[in-house]
Amino acid sequence: MLFGLLLFNAGLVFPQSGRYQDVIKQLQVPPGFRISIFADDVPNARSLALGDNGTVFAGTMQQGYVYAVQDSNRDGVADKRYVIDRELNMPNGVAYKNGALYVAEVNRIIRFDNISQHLDNPPRPVTIYDKLPSDQHHGWKYLRFGPDNKLYTAVGAPCNICNPREEMYASLGRLNPDGSGAEIIARGIRNTVGFDWEPVKKTLYFTDNGRDYMGDDIPPDELNKWSVKGEHFGFPYCHGDDIPDPEFAGDRKCQEFTKPVWKIKAHMAAIGMRFYQGKQFPAEYKNQLFVAEHGSWNRSAPVGYRVALIKFSQGKPVTEQPFVSGWLTKQGKVLGRPVDVLEMPDGSILISDDKLGVIYRVEYKK
Repeated sequence: MLFGLLLFNAGLVFPQSGRYQDVIKQLQVPPGFRISIFADDVPNARSLALGDNGTVFAGTMQQGYVYAVQDSNRDGVADKRYVIDRELNMPNGVAYKNGALYVAEVNRIIRFDNISQHLDNPPRPVTIYDKLPSDQHHGWKYLRFGPDNKLYTAVGAPCNICNPREEMYASLGRLNPDGSGAEIIARGIRNTVGFDWEPVKKTLYFTDNGRDYMGDDIPPDELNKWSVKGEHFGFPYCHGDDIPDPEFAGDRKCQEFTKPVWKIKAHMAAIGMRFYQGKQFPAEYKNQLFVAEHGSWNRSAPVGYRVALIKFSQGKPVTEQPFVSGWLTKQGKVLGRPVDVLEMPDGSILISDDKLGVIYRVEYKK
């Protein structure tokens, strides 16, 4: 890890809006909404976390950087950017609590203490947990604090489809903020890099990406609800709610496993997600779920490349519809790939794009 001087780590950011106008013009949002560039020059921007005073932290994958951006004059455009660290091992996951930034690399979780006071000269991180597998395949991690003040993360399967012997693979886990008390709470999860808690009952929901090479239309991606420690969600034996795996199902039945509460079209690559709790959007968006659908990589006709709205009624998902679309053109050209969604204090939402290296802002104006 390298730690640069102030002149290297911090700098003014002037989003080159003209540079991205061709992309912005292609994006569609519902009537009354507006999408714009919040921050550019954030290469490979992935998971997002909100710190103090509106500071936004962004993890990356291949880039190996962790960024912080600020909108200091509150005009809806970030004007400061900081490099928190670099040369990290796929630092996708970021979470913030009590003045500290937590970052999930492939094989460990690190913490930057008092980061808000040291954005321009970050401290060396403290390693709080280093027992995560080092596999690169599905090795990037998501990181969030739950209502119980525990730090949640997941370990993906080190393959497209396999039955790993080590129990930590294909699991969802949690630990204390100091790294103690690590435990696995669910298994049978191929690869989740997005989860959030439903605001009313504080129930944990998470996305999970279906396996490849079973065709264009199966198996689906999943939205799952976790209820009890020890739950198994099917991987590698069963996909969706009723699709036995042709290689690994054996005599296992889909009825043995917890079914998804919502099935998302195959290969959409549903990842980052947030339940909306703000007051800026119309009332019908309250407690509804935004999901970043990163987009397919090997489907014959590409799908995804959008942010979807999954609407809930009486505690259950009932419909799915586009909220932001247009990153996939009618000609099949990919302009961007949404990754994560973050609600801001003013009720607007941010969306990261790891292809374009920008963070968008969506606001509502009557």
